[in-house]
Amino acid sequence: MRKEIDKKTRDERLAELVKYCMISGALDLNLYQEYDVKRGLRESDGKGVLTGLTEISDVIAFKTINGKKEPVDGELYFQGYNVMDLKKGFEKRKFNFEETTYLLLFGALPNQKQLQEFVEILSQYRELPDKFVRDVIMKAPSANIMNALQKSVLTLYSYDENPDDISIPNVLRQSLTLIATLPLISVYAYHAYQHYHNDKSLVIRYPDPELSTAENILRLLRADGKYTELEARVLDIALVIHAEHGGGNNSTFTTHVVSSTGTDTYSAIAASLGSLKGPKHGGANLKVENMFADIKAHVPDWSDDNAIREYLTKIINKEAFDKSGLIYGMGHAVYTMSDPRAVILKEYARSLSIEKGLTDEYALYEKVEHIASELLTSRKRLHKPICCNVDFYSGFVYSMLGIPMQMYTPIFAIARISGWCAHRIEELVNEGKIIRPAYKYVGQHETYQDLDERK
Repeated sequence: MRKEIDKKTRDERLAELVKYCMISGALDLNLYQEYDVKRGLRESDGKGVLTGLTEISDVIAFKTINGKKEPVDGELYFQGYNVMDLKKGFEKRKFNFEETTYLLLFGALPNQKQLQEFVEILSQYRELPDKFVRDVIMKAPSANIMNALQKSVLTLYSYDENPDDISIPNVLRQSLTLIATLPLISVYAYHAYQHYHNDKSLVIRYPDPELSTAENILRLLRADGKYTELEARVLDIALVIHAEHGGGNNSTFTTHVVSSTGTDTYSAIAASLGSLKGPKHGGANLKVENMFADIKAHVPDWSDDNAIREYLTKIINKEAFDKSGLIYGMGHAVYTMSDPRAVILKEYARSLSIEKGLTDEYALYEKVEHIASELLTSRKRLHKPICCNVDFYSGFVYSMLGIPMQMYTPIFAIARISGWCAHRIEELVNEGKIIRPAYKYVGQHETYQDLDERK
């Protein structure tokens, strides 16, 4: 009884403190304009504020044509190579994510011998410390796998004989270790939660050194360990296109910010994982899948364009789904005409839908993409189109691969850690200053009063 009374009292006091928090934390939003604050590190036209330089990747959405800035089909470059060209070269080959990782880390495409050696190195690092699965991953399993990843990455610091050494050879060793083991940690954390909280059978397999990252994920995740060649190829290309996207995205910028302090690799990557977990960043495809479940529930005839248009209009008018007015997966901070990652993933989604007998569902996604673009462009009175982004098709692809929704964002992390590590090394090699933006104080200075004199 005492505990119940104490808990009730505590919660009432907390509710009172929340009021003070909300009042003290609220700013006059007009001050942002008065002081010309680049809120969200964005210019008034939505373009990101230039805060650094990089050679790792380039994102292009506009080109100057006849002296005028014109929107173009989106282009993404990894170390100077167009991702579309990489995709063509990767067709009907495996270890494409490994090749992309090599490119991001070392700035050049490997030859056959270099790639083979790199794949072997990653397979050697694809091993967790003794009893790590039992002592770390299996203990207090988290419902959100991203939190399990953060915990595990931070704990790996304790198993490293030289964790705080930020020399490039040591950071590269740590980076390769994390790139190789993050898939294992993700899958094992998922199985642990399913076992302890949902009474599912616990199946923990060791990775196969002869298989690619994509193949090992599918093999470790599935109860029977089986997968088709197309499934592995699709997941492989999904990892490739998520591996990197410029230095300005939130999680990669977090890598730069934290690395600039001189901290250890495990702390830097854990911070990036925390950033990616957010629904406005790595969790966006979950919003897309939830939205499509809602659309399917309210538009039973997927061939009826008018019904789809009517329901999407309700979503935009904040009358349906989560009443945010957003069509998730549509629009991008940089791309306007097209997101090259979405273009690539859409092509593979079409092929996979044929193998899975889900062509009707693929057609629904395509219809929603086109109708939503028309509606949003018209509503916002834009002179440029609104394209779908990579999150629009990624959730659908993962669902066709039988990947559970709890693993969607971890799959993103498994891919993006290659880019994070490349940017961390770039930050350390260039010995930049600690990243410290300014904040303008807009409060009032107060006269101190003794505790007995305060009301």
